[in-house]
Amino acid sequence: MGEDGASIPDEEWERFLREAEAGAQGAPEEPSARARMVARRLREEPGRPEGWRTHQPARRRRGKGWYAVGLLVAVGLLVVALDPGRAVGWFGGGGGESAPLAAESQRPDQPPATEAAARLPTLEQPFRGSPAARWGDGTAGIGLPAARATGWMSEEQVAQALDRTRDFLAASSLDPGVLRGERPRKAIALINPHQQDVQDYLATAFRAPSRENDPRLLFSRFEKSKVRLVGNVVKTRGRITYREGKRGAVEVTTDVTYVYPVVRAAGKSDEVARTIARREVVMSWDDPAKVVIEPGTFSLVSYKVDTTNGGCDAFTGYFTPEFNAERAATGSGDGPEVDPYDRSKSMDSRMREAGEAGCGTATRS
Repeated sequence: MGEDGASIPDEEWERFLREAEAGAQGAPEEPSARARMVARRLREEPGRPEGWRTHQPARRRRGKGWYAVGLLVAVGLLVVALDPGRAVGWFGGGGGESAPLAAESQRPDQPPATEAAARLPTLEQPFRGSPAARWGDGTAGIGLPAARATGWMSEEQVAQALDRTRDFLAASSLDPGVLRGERPRKAIALINPHQQDVQDYLATAFRAPSRENDPRLLFSRFEKSKVRLVGNVVKTRGRITYREGKRGAVEVTTDVTYVYPVVRAAGKSDEVARTIARREVVMSWDDPAKVVIEPGTFSLVSYKVDTTNGGCDAFTGYFTPEFNAERAATGSGDGPEVDPYDRSKSMDSRMREAGEAGCGTATRS
């Protein structure tokens, strides 16, 4: 096919066949099926993704001949032969942002790599320039272990408990209505109503939020009059684990990092900010024969959150992300530097490092 979609002229094709059959010096060899496929893909490919702070010259108008295209294809095939990894990256594979990571099955031993030059997020690519670009969408980014009989539960019951645990994470941290500030009724319905201290916390947190009764410990909420989410995707990375707990209960631990891209609700701002929340929730699926609990609910053992750009000391019950203007006015945090994408440290270690030093300074967003 020519560059404008037209077929190669019959005269050219016949000349090629005659020269090839005669063995003329310099006669081109017929390309293999794979080479033809790669050549066609290279012709059809609009080019590599545009880099940050790069200049793209104005495109020159196409000529009428197809020889220049053939030369470019030959160069492309040479690149494929000498550096196939680079060519794979052009087509959306390889180790670029388009290659999603496998689900997390254990704590990593180091933070994700930092890009040489940060690329700012946009409305079309709100996760650009961050490790979250390769994370899973919603619950797809949360690793779920295989079920096995544990404590008082059979394998089937454990599988059901794990599914309901993931349902709680979705209802508390991913539900669109909850993210817009609505009360997380579905999530609350999964919590043991007979656990009085937790019920007191829930009753107070939404009425009079404070440091001690902060709904953000369990739920992700934004004030819709101030910010709105960009698109319909929240990126996640984390895992669910379980073991036998007290009185034969199945104790489930969830450790998940959520990345929320937002813009100002007012006006037509296209500045994208990201709020990053790593939340650890430990729950106990208790034996009703030993603990007062409603079927299908769990008891909370512990819950904590570590948030970047969510409003460190603003206890309004909502995440309150800052944009460039607010950051310039408030300055950097007075605490230690923190990489919000680093999941190599346990939450306990992360919280101990933060201590009472202040809000801290995120090394990337």
